[in-house]
Amino acid sequence: MKIYTCKDRLEDIMTCIYDAWSEALRIGHDQIQLKKEPILQQTMFDEYVHVDGDNVKAEKVIRSVRRDISDEAYLDVYYATLSAEEDALQAIYNFLRVGFAVGSKVLEQYSNPHVMRMLELRRKVGNESHHFNEFARFQSLDRKVYVSHLEPKSDVVMLVGRHFADRMPSEHWMIIDDNRKTACVHPKDGTNYLRYLTDDEFESLRKTEQYEDEYTKMWKTFFQVVAIKERENYVCQRNLFPIWKRKHAVEFRTPKI
Repeated sequence: MKIYTCKDRLEDIMTCIYDAWSEALRIGHDQIQLKKEPILQQTMFDEYVHVDGDNVKAEKVIRSVRRDISDEAYLDVYYATLSAEEDALQAIYNFLRVGFAVGSKVLEQYSNPHVMRMLELRRKVGNESHHFNEFARFQSLDRKVYVSHLEPKSDVVMLVGRHFADRMPSEHWMIIDDNRKTACVHPKDGTNYLRYLTDDEFESLRKTEQYEDEYTKMWKTFFQVVAIKERENYVCQRNLFPIWKRKHAVEFRTPKI
Protein backbone atom coordinates (compact mmCIF):
# COMPACT_ATOMS: atom_id res chain seq x y z
CA MET A 1 0.00 0.00 0.00
CA LYS A 2 1.22 3.48 -0.88
CA ILE A 3 0.15 6.08 1.68
CA TYR A 4 0.22 9.76 0.76
CA THR A 5 0.45 12.22 3.66
CA CYS A 6 0.27 16.01 3.93
CA LYS A 7 -0.22 18.86 6.34
CA ASP A 8 -3.72 19.84 7.41
CA ARG A 9 -4.11 22.75 4.98
CA LEU A 10 -6.40 23.11 1.98
CA GLU A 11 -3.63 23.58 -0.59
CA ASP A 12 -1.64 20.63 0.77
CA ILE A 13 -4.73 18.40 0.89
CA MET A 14 -5.70 19.15 -2.72
CA THR A 15 -2.12 18.61 -3.88
CA CYS A 16 -2.02 15.30 -2.00
CA ILE A 17 -5.18 14.20 -3.82
CA TYR A 18 -3.64 15.22 -7.16
CA ASP A 19 -0.43 13.25 -6.62
CA ALA A 20 -2.21 10.24 -5.16
CA TRP A 21 -4.67 10.16 -8.07
CA SER A 22 -1.85 10.36 -10.61
CA GLU A 23 -0.16 7.38 -8.98
CA ALA A 24 -3.47 5.50 -8.73
CA LEU A 25 -3.86 5.68 -12.50
CA ARG A 26 -0.67 3.57 -12.64
CA ILE A 27 -1.11 1.11 -9.75
CA GLY A 28 -4.86 1.27 -9.00
CA HIS A 29 -6.98 3.25 -6.54
CA ASP A 30 -7.19 0.30 -4.14
CA GLN A 31 -3.43 0.47 -3.62
CA ILE A 32 -3.60 4.09 -2.47
CA GLN A 33 -4.42 5.62 0.91
CA LEU A 34 -4.33 9.24 2.11
CA LYS A 35 -3.79 10.55 5.63
CA LYS A 36 -3.27 13.90 7.29
CA GLU A 37 -0.12 14.49 9.27
CA PRO A 38 1.19 13.96 11.85
CA ILE A 39 1.44 10.19 11.40
CA LEU A 40 2.00 8.88 14.90
CA GLN A 41 3.03 5.36 13.91
CA GLN A 42 3.91 4.10 10.45
CA THR A 43 2.98 0.59 9.41
CA MET A 44 5.85 -1.70 8.52
CA PHE A 45 5.11 -2.83 4.97
CA ASP A 46 3.57 0.36 3.55
CA GLU A 47 5.35 3.11 1.64
CA TYR A 48 4.77 6.66 2.92
CA VAL A 49 4.98 9.65 0.59
CA HIS A 50 4.92 13.18 2.02
CA VAL A 51 3.34 15.80 -0.25
CA ASP A 52 3.94 19.55 -0.03
CA GLY A 53 1.36 22.03 -1.22
CA ASP A 54 1.48 23.16 -4.84
CA ASN A 55 -0.90 25.94 -5.81
CA VAL A 56 -1.13 24.87 -9.47
CA LYS A 57 -2.01 21.25 -8.64
CA ALA A 58 -4.46 22.33 -5.94
CA GLU A 59 -6.27 24.65 -8.36
CA LYS A 60 -6.53 21.84 -10.91
CA VAL A 61 -8.25 19.57 -8.41
CA ILE A 62 -10.67 22.28 -7.27
CA ARG A 63 -11.47 23.26 -10.85
CA SER A 64 -12.07 19.62 -11.84
CA VAL A 65 -14.42 18.98 -8.93
CA ARG A 66 -16.49 22.08 -9.66
CA ARG A 67 -16.59 21.43 -13.42
CA ASP A 68 -17.03 17.65 -13.56
CA ILE A 69 -19.14 17.12 -10.45
CA SER A 70 -20.70 20.33 -9.08
CA ASP A 71 -20.12 23.41 -6.96
CA GLU A 72 -22.18 21.83 -4.19
CA ALA A 73 -19.94 18.76 -4.23
CA TYR A 74 -16.89 20.99 -3.89
CA LEU A 75 -18.50 22.71 -0.91
CA ASP A 76 -18.93 19.29 0.71
CA VAL A 77 -15.28 18.51 -0.01
CA TYR A 78 -14.17 21.86 1.39
CA TYR A 79 -16.02 21.31 4.65
CA ALA A 80 -14.52 17.82 4.89
CA THR A 81 -11.00 19.26 4.54
CA LEU A 82 -11.68 21.20 7.75
CA SER A 83 -12.68 18.09 9.69
CA ALA A 84 -10.55 16.72 12.52
CA GLU A 85 -11.76 13.17 11.87
CA GLU A 86 -8.87 10.76 11.27
CA ASP A 87 -10.35 9.37 8.05
CA ALA A 88 -11.39 12.73 6.55
CA LEU A 89 -8.77 12.83 3.79
CA GLN A 90 -9.43 9.25 2.73
CA ALA A 91 -13.17 9.95 2.82
CA ILE A 92 -12.68 12.88 0.42
CA TYR A 93 -10.69 10.66 -1.94
CA ASN A 94 -13.33 7.91 -1.86
CA PHE A 95 -16.08 10.45 -2.50
CA LEU A 96 -14.24 11.92 -5.49
CA ARG A 97 -13.81 8.45 -7.00
CA VAL A 98 -17.58 8.11 -7.00
CA GLY A 99 -18.18 11.73 -8.00
CA PHE A 100 -15.95 11.71 -11.06
CA ALA A 101 -17.62 8.48 -12.17
CA VAL A 102 -21.26 9.64 -11.95
CA GLY A 103 -21.03 13.44 -12.01
CA SER A 104 -23.46 15.79 -10.28
CA LYS A 105 -25.84 12.93 -9.38
CA VAL A 106 -23.39 11.77 -6.73
CA LEU A 107 -25.08 13.82 -4.01
CA GLU A 108 -28.32 11.90 -4.62
CA GLN A 109 -26.71 8.51 -3.94
CA TYR A 110 -27.74 8.21 -0.32
CA SER A 111 -27.19 4.46 -0.31
CA ASN A 112 -23.49 4.89 -1.12
CA PRO A 113 -21.40 4.77 2.08
CA HIS A 114 -18.74 7.10 0.65
CA VAL A 115 -21.34 9.74 -0.16
CA MET A 116 -22.98 9.40 3.24
CA ARG A 117 -19.64 9.69 5.00
CA MET A 118 -18.96 12.93 3.14
CA LEU A 119 -22.35 14.36 4.12
CA GLU A 120 -21.73 13.31 7.73
CA LEU A 121 -18.37 15.13 7.79
CA ARG A 122 -19.95 18.28 6.37
CA ARG A 123 -22.74 18.14 8.95
CA LYS A 124 -20.30 17.76 11.87
CA VAL A 125 -18.08 20.62 10.70
CA GLY A 126 -21.11 22.82 10.03
CA ASN A 127 -22.54 22.11 13.48
CA GLU A 128 -19.26 22.91 15.21
CA SER A 129 -18.93 26.14 13.26
CA HIS A 130 -22.49 27.10 14.21
CA HIS A 131 -21.78 26.41 17.89
CA PHE A 132 -18.72 28.64 17.92
CA ASN A 133 -20.71 31.41 16.24
CA GLU A 134 -22.62 31.47 19.52
CA PHE A 135 -19.80 30.65 21.93
CA ALA A 136 -17.11 33.05 20.68
CA ARG A 137 -16.30 35.78 23.23
CA PHE A 138 -14.29 38.88 22.27
CA GLN A 139 -11.91 40.85 24.47
CA SER A 140 -11.65 44.57 23.75
CA LEU A 141 -8.10 45.93 23.65
CA ASP A 142 -8.40 49.67 24.31
CA ARG A 143 -11.54 49.62 22.15
CA LYS A 144 -9.30 49.45 19.10
CA VAL A 145 -9.25 45.74 18.32
CA TYR A 146 -11.32 42.78 19.50
CA VAL A 147 -9.74 39.38 20.02
CA SER A 148 -11.44 36.01 20.49
CA HIS A 149 -9.75 32.71 21.36
CA LEU A 150 -11.21 29.35 20.32
CA GLU A 151 -10.04 25.76 20.56
CA PRO A 152 -12.23 23.93 18.04
CA LYS A 153 -11.72 20.31 17.07
CA SER A 154 -12.21 21.07 13.38
CA ASP A 155 -10.53 23.92 11.51
CA VAL A 156 -13.58 26.22 11.56
CA VAL A 157 -11.92 29.56 12.35
CA MET A 158 -12.56 31.00 8.87
CA LEU A 159 -16.18 29.80 8.89
CA VAL A 160 -16.71 31.52 12.24
CA GLY A 161 -14.95 34.60 10.87
CA ARG A 162 -17.37 34.75 7.96
CA HIS A 163 -20.23 34.89 10.46
CA PHE A 164 -18.73 37.84 12.37
CA ALA A 165 -17.70 39.70 9.21
CA ASP A 166 -21.42 40.33 8.63
CA ARG A 167 -21.99 41.45 12.22
CA MET A 168 -18.85 43.47 12.96
CA PRO A 169 -17.83 44.85 9.54
CA SER A 170 -16.53 48.20 10.82
CA GLU A 171 -14.31 46.87 13.61
CA HIS A 172 -10.76 45.55 13.77
CA TRP A 173 -10.92 42.01 15.15
CA MET A 174 -9.29 38.62 15.01
CA ILE A 175 -10.37 35.11 15.96
CA ILE A 176 -7.52 32.87 17.06
CA ASP A 177 -7.49 29.07 16.86
CA ASP A 178 -5.24 28.17 19.80
CA ASN A 179 -4.98 24.53 18.69
CA ARG A 180 -3.56 25.34 15.27
CA LYS A 181 -1.94 28.73 15.99
CA THR A 182 -3.88 30.38 13.18
CA ALA A 183 -5.94 33.56 13.16
CA CYS A 184 -8.81 34.89 11.09
CA VAL A 185 -7.96 38.59 10.83
CA HIS A 186 -10.55 41.22 9.90
CA PRO A 187 -9.35 44.77 9.24
CA LYS A 188 -11.93 47.52 9.63
CA ASP A 189 -14.26 47.57 6.58
CA GLY A 190 -11.97 45.02 4.96
CA THR A 191 -11.93 41.35 4.02
CA ASN A 192 -11.08 38.43 6.28
CA TYR A 193 -7.79 36.63 5.75
CA LEU A 194 -6.04 33.69 7.40
CA ARG A 195 -2.76 34.24 9.21
CA TYR A 196 -0.41 31.51 10.42
CA LEU A 197 1.06 32.77 13.68
CA THR A 198 4.67 32.47 14.74
CA ASP A 199 5.37 31.14 18.23
CA ASP A 200 6.21 34.66 19.47
CA GLU A 201 3.04 36.14 17.96
CA PHE A 202 0.93 33.39 19.47
CA GLU A 203 2.43 33.80 22.94
CA SER A 204 1.78 37.55 22.82
CA LEU A 205 -1.80 37.09 21.68
CA ARG A 206 -2.50 34.52 24.41
CA LYS A 207 -2.10 37.32 26.95
CA THR A 208 -5.10 39.20 25.52
CA GLU A 209 -7.46 37.17 27.69
CA GLN A 210 -5.96 38.80 30.77
CA TYR A 211 -7.51 42.13 29.77
CA GLU A 212 -10.83 43.12 31.27
CA ASP A 213 -13.03 46.14 30.62
CA GLU A 214 -16.56 47.26 31.43
CA TYR A 215 -18.02 44.97 28.78
CA THR A 216 -16.33 41.92 30.27
CA LYS A 217 -17.77 42.78 33.69
CA MET A 218 -21.19 43.53 32.20
CA TRP A 219 -21.30 40.12 30.52
CA LYS A 220 -20.36 38.31 33.74
CA THR A 221 -22.98 40.28 35.65
CA PHE A 222 -25.64 39.52 33.01
CA PHE A 223 -24.82 35.81 33.13
CA GLN A 224 -25.29 35.78 36.92
CA VAL A 225 -28.38 37.98 37.03
CA VAL A 226 -30.44 36.07 34.45
CA ALA A 227 -29.77 32.73 36.15
CA ILE A 228 -32.66 31.31 38.16
CA LYS A 229 -31.20 29.25 40.98
CA GLU A 230 -34.29 27.07 41.37
CA ARG A 231 -34.08 26.06 37.72
CA GLU A 232 -30.37 25.24 37.55
CA ASN A 233 -29.75 22.14 35.45
CA TYR A 234 -26.06 21.44 34.95
CA VAL A 235 -26.67 18.32 32.85
CA CYS A 236 -28.72 20.33 30.35
CA GLN A 237 -26.16 23.14 30.46
CA ARG A 238 -23.34 20.76 29.60
CA ASN A 239 -25.35 19.38 26.69
CA LEU A 240 -26.01 22.84 25.26
CA PHE A 241 -22.59 24.29 26.13
CA PRO A 242 -20.06 21.41 26.45
CA ILE A 243 -17.26 21.87 28.96
CA TRP A 244 -14.53 21.61 26.30
CA LYS A 245 -15.96 24.71 24.60
CA ARG A 246 -16.03 26.85 27.75
CA LYS A 247 -12.32 27.44 28.24
CA HIS A 248 -12.42 30.87 26.61
CA ALA A 249 -15.95 31.87 27.63
CA VAL A 250 -15.66 34.85 29.96
CA GLU A 251 -18.72 33.91 32.03
CA PHE A 252 -17.10 30.62 33.10
CA ARG A 253 -13.68 32.06 33.77
CA THR A 254 -12.39 31.85 37.32
CA PRO A 255 -12.37 35.35 38.81
CA LYS A 256 -9.07 36.94 39.77
CA ILE A 257 -8.22 37.01 43.46
